[in-house]
Amino acid sequence: MSVGATSASKPAPGFPALLLALIAFAGICAGLYLMLGPRTLTFQTILGAITSYDRLNFDHRVLADIRLPRLLAAIIAGANLGLSGLLLQGLLRNPLAEPHILGLNAGASLAVVLTLALPTASLAVLAPLRPFAAALGGFVVFSITVLFSSAGRSGLTLLKVTFCGIAFSALASSLTTAILLLDEETLQKIRIWLVGDLAGVTMQMLYTSLAPSALALGLALFIAPRLNVLELGDHVATGLGVSIRQIRFLTILAAALCAGTAVSLVGPIGFVGLIVPNLVRYLNGNNYRQAIPLTLLAGAILLILADLAARMVLLPHEIPTGIATALVGVPVFIMIVIRTSR
Repeated sequence: MSVGATSASKPAPGFPALLLALIAFAGICAGLYLMLGPRTLTFQTILGAITSYDRLNFDHRVLADIRLPRLLAAIIAGANLGLSGLLLQGLLRNPLAEPHILGLNAGASLAVVLTLALPTASLAVLAPLRPFAAALGGFVVFSITVLFSSAGRSGLTLLKVTFCGIAFSALASSLTTAILLLDEETLQKIRIWLVGDLAGVTMQMLYTSLAPSALALGLALFIAPRLNVLELGDHVATGLGVSIRQIRFLTILAAALCAGTAVSLVGPIGFVGLIVPNLVRYLNGNNYRQAIPLTLLAGAILLILADLAARMVLLPHEIPTGIATALVGVPVFIMIVIRTSR
């Protein structure tokens, strides 16, 4: 029996309609994002900037220099965070698994701060490698979390992995704080980034995030059929020819690449990877080959709306995007905990 031939991988009847609906809704959200802000822009202005960009036109410059980079950052980071959460929940079979909770974001933040604390001459050289450094930090912290969670007779359980993730996330965050206290210059540069925010994203940063994002997506598509089989249990998956060690390594690697790319771009924004996979699973079931495109779209939509709310709710002031996602994510986390305990 082949890996992709399980019942979990049969197409859900509503998948095409759901995919088209998310694409349409993502387009609407992107349009609203470009139009709304401290300075409201019309659809004609946006169309004019696309068809005949004028550098001397102030509205065109607002679109090109501020709103478009932030929109693309929301799309890339939201898609990566959602996909990271989907992979972690599939690997651990745990609806609470999320890069912010299990230490990936904290490990990635620690790695980014370490690269920023290096001598100035090294920063330009390391900039293209920062997403990969962040991915390595997330991979290491999460691997340690899984290692400690697997200790004992009961093995890896939902409760143990969640508590270990929170503990090692706090440890990595403490190390990050200690480094920044010793390097006030770096702290001043990234103090807003530490909360999670899309302000200040440049096109060069976006270009840097494309390669690790593509690599993570390729890995996710490769392991998706095997995650479908893993839903049947480790023994059944092994009997069907799936290497449990290989799938765990590749899944953690892909999840770390996703989280590292997002963190290096917009900071440690939490709860996107918790909300989106649970929503996609509720709407479409556990088929990971279908869940991947749905998760990418839903993650992008969620972060677009969160950043739009962060920009608009206290005009003319802004709040960090990470605060907006936390305001939604914490109640969802509590709700999932209560439902799981029942």
